[in-house]
Amino acid sequence: MIAPTMPAGASAVRPSAVESLELAASVYRSARAGWEGPLSAGIDLGTATCVIAVLDATGRAVWLDSRATEAVRDGVVVDYWGARDATASLKADAETALGIQLSRASTAFPPGIGVSDSRACQYVLEAAGFDDVMLLDEVSAANETLGIVDGVVVDVGGGSTGVGVLRGGILTSLDDKPGGGHHLDLILAGALGIPLAEAEELKRNHPAGYLGILRPGIERIAESIRSLSVGSEELDVHLAGGALMIDGADKIIGDYLGRSVRSYPHALYITPLGIARHAS
Repeated sequence: MIAPTMPAGASAVRPSAVESLELAASVYRSARAGWEGPLSAGIDLGTATCVIAVLDATGRAVWLDSRATEAVRDGVVVDYWGARDATASLKADAETALGIQLSRASTAFPPGIGVSDSRACQYVLEAAGFDDVMLLDEVSAANETLGIVDGVVVDVGGGSTGVGVLRGGILTSLDDKPGGGHHLDLILAGALGIPLAEAEELKRNHPAGYLGILRPGIERIAESIRSLSVGSEELDVHLAGGALMIDGADKIIGDYLGRSVRSYPHALYITPLGIARHAS
C-alpha cells in the first residue's frame, strides 16, 4: 500500500516529536489536567504489549497505559478474546481516569499483512466497545508522530520491521520483513540459557551488558532496513518502536548502513501516539 502520509493536522502549533514523547511518558497512568476536547484514542496491538494513547484537540497526550499480552503475533491476532479483553480494560481505565466515554479510535497493522488480518484488529476494537474504528499501517502511524518529510521511517515491532520511504511528505515505498524485538529476546535467551521473559527484562533494563550478544540480531534488522530502502541511501533513517530502545543499537545500525540514523526518547510511544492522532 502506497499512500500520502503527511501528518494529520500538521500546523505551527503542533508539538514536536520529542515534546510529544516526553509528554506521553509523563502521563503514563496519570491523566493530564486541563485538556481540550474532543479526545481521540489509539490502540497499538503489539506482540508483547497492548498500548492505549489518548490525545486532546491540540494533539497532546492526556493519558497513556499498557497491558502485557501475547494476543498478537507478527501483526496477526492469534488470541482474539485476549486482545479484546486487554483493549476493553485499557479503554475502561482511560475513561475512568478522564471522566469521559471514548467511542472513536484507530489501530494499526504491519505493512505486510493481508486485508483480512488487518480487519481483525478493527474487530478487536469494536468488540471492546469502540463505535468508530479506523485502520492505518504502523509506519504511517509512526510518521504521524515524527512528521518526517524526507527520510526513511522504520517501525521495529516485536515480530517484524516495517520500512517506509518518504519524499516530499509522500510515502513512496512501504514494506516489512520478519525480525524484531521477539527475535532479539530469542537470541539472548538462547545465549544465556534463560526464559524468554527474563531475556526481555534484561534487554530492556540492562542492555549495555548484552549488546555484543544482541549485535547479530540488530544487524539483521539493519539489513532489513537496507533491503527495503534501496535507492534512498541519501535519506536519514528514523527509528520507532520499543524493540530497539537499547543504548548503542542506533550506532550499530548506522555503522552497518553507513548512513545517519536517528533514535528518539520513549520510542515505544511513537506509533501509539500516531495511531491516536489518526483518529482525531
